[in-house]
Amino acid sequence: MAKNIVLYNPYSNNKRGLETAKEAEAHLSGETVYEDITKIGDITTYLAGIAPEDKLILVGGDGTINHLANDLKGAVPEKEILYYAAGTGNDFRADLAPAADEKFISLNKYLANLPTVTINGKTSYFINGIGYGIDGYCCEEGDKQRAASDKPVNYAGIAIKGLLFRFKPRNATVIVDGVEKNYRHVWLAPTMKGRFYGGGMMVAPAQNRLNENNEVSTVVMYGSGKLKTLMVFPNIFKGEHVKHTEMVEVMTGHNVTVRFDKPCALQIDGETVLNVSEYTVNA
Repeated sequence: MAKNIVLYNPYSNNKRGLETAKEAEAHLSGETVYEDITKIGDITTYLAGIAPEDKLILVGGDGTINHLANDLKGAVPEKEILYYAAGTGNDFRADLAPAADEKFISLNKYLANLPTVTINGKTSYFINGIGYGIDGYCCEEGDKQRAASDKPVNYAGIAIKGLLFRFKPRNATVIVDGVEKNYRHVWLAPTMKGRFYGGGMMVAPAQNRLNENNEVSTVVMYGSGKLKTLMVFPNIFKGEHVKHTEMVEVMTGHNVTVRFDKPCALQIDGETVLNVSEYTVNA
């Protein structure tokens, strides 16, 4: 008899991965079994062993999809994988609008042609984007708060305090497809496969994750002081910050290197990497 196989990450959604994974069962019929994706050794072999009649569902947030993509090493499985969003940020799910009302999304086509990021010699795939600057700082501070308390992390509050007091902007060199530009007083310099990161920030509003050229977008917010940056920053939730061309530049391409003159935290699909001076993306 056909069954539903739900893959979940126990660390997803503030370590409530199994609990939130069971929310999907209300929208399924038939027997449902749960598999911890972090305990599957070889995901390719595992997928090959699933019966054709069984339905496979991945439940979690952006980090869970990232985990799967890296386990697959950029390959797209023949078995259809359905996705049910149950994370804290769900930026990947937000990027798929207007299909926002669908409970289950076929994930396979979104696993194709994923970009990679290389940091300190380590290369990994990503599904949404690389945050570098105050966005990485926010993830670093959020991790500290999460470790100290079970209360939800207020990233907007962290960003405001960072802009006003704690985060020190860097000078940056950005190279996109061989074209080098230098910026002073850089607040953020992410490279994006999708439009969203940070739990709803539309940092790259024109980016299409399925674009024919498979290009990524690098967004640099730079040159302004604390107060003006604080005034413009909330526009990022609607993607309207890019209208401020005097302080925001967007570049598209396939090969991106971003280098800061002083290291800071970086995030990959919400996962924090500390003390990074440079990253390189290949799409």
